[in-house]
Amino acid sequence: MNIRAVIWDLDGTLLDTLQDLAASTNAALAQSDLPVRTVEEVRRFVGNGVRKLIERAVPDGAQNPKFGAVYDAFVAHYAQHSRDHTRPYDGIVPLLGELNARGVRLGIVSNKIDFAVRELSRAYFGDLIQVAVGDDPSRRRKPAPDSVLKAMEQLGVSRGETVYVGDSDVDVETARNAGITGVAVSWGFRTEESLRKAGAQYIAATPQELLAILERL
Repeated sequence: MNIRAVIWDLDGTLLDTLQDLAASTNAALAQSDLPVRTVEEVRRFVGNGVRKLIERAVPDGAQNPKFGAVYDAFVAHYAQHSRDHTRPYDGIVPLLGELNARGVRLGIVSNKIDFAVRELSRAYFGDLIQVAVGDDPSRRRKPAPDSVLKAMEQLGVSRGETVYVGDSDVDVETARNAGITGVAVSWGFRTEESLRKAGAQYIAATPQELLAILERL
């Protein structure tokens, strides 16, 4: 294994967060007397940050006069309920442990709100993840490379030493924009077909397959 760092997307890659995202979305919509969404709808809405999630969930999006109230209600609800049903995908924690044992540095870059990224990283992965970077107004969110480059700086690694792993077309584009190798995973929120359409060169169906890909890079 020639790489020195793996940077991960969070939702749909390391953690199965869909039930909690859907619950907070629907709690916020219901509070404003707006129609709730199915879990499958929320699955399609995630990937571009909370604002875009709520924009997609609210009828007429950001033009709806209730948009701001729904956004604020989501943030408040998710802060209290982000761990109700969320869990690491099977095989993820052992994989992170194996990479740590091999001296590979690990980080998270997510479009999720920064406080939630840091909290979830600490709660589920502890010292296995050295850096956690979430959505911050000072940086452009993915697919812009800003947060990945920030994480690389904190990890002390270069482009040629780093791989970015994620489950969506946004993640494929993020790796490309950052100038680093990207590996897509098909166990998350998007299909293998959509990942191939996005231009993914490497796709792993399980954490074990992902390790085998990383060993070849």
